[in-house]
Amino acid sequence: MIMRITLAAMVSAVALLTVSGCAVTRDQQTVGAYIDDTTITTQIKSRFFENKGVAGTSISVETLNGIVLLSGFAKSTTEKLTAESIARKVNGVKSVRNEIVVQP
Repeated sequence: MIMRITLAAMVSAVALLTVSGCAVTRDQQTVGAYIDDTTITTQIKSRFFENKGVAGTSISVETLNGIVLLSGFAKSTTEKLTAESIARKVNGVKSVRNEIVVQP
């Protein structure tokens, strides 16, 4: 009985991978590109938390095909520009759209 369940699970997994074509729904981005974008986002967020001048919890980072979108709130223009500078220095980043709003 356990073998049947295991075999059925394996067949289902293979069928799902074959049907999806190993693509992610974000504009049919490949799995490799999706992983690269996730790595970029993770590196940027971790560098935000390492830097005392950037509030990592207040700034959102999204990456698609190497293009990074920064959004959220900063306490100063310096913080906004520092966040952008950090993002630009990460390997694989093609461009950065900085939509961070400075709150007085």
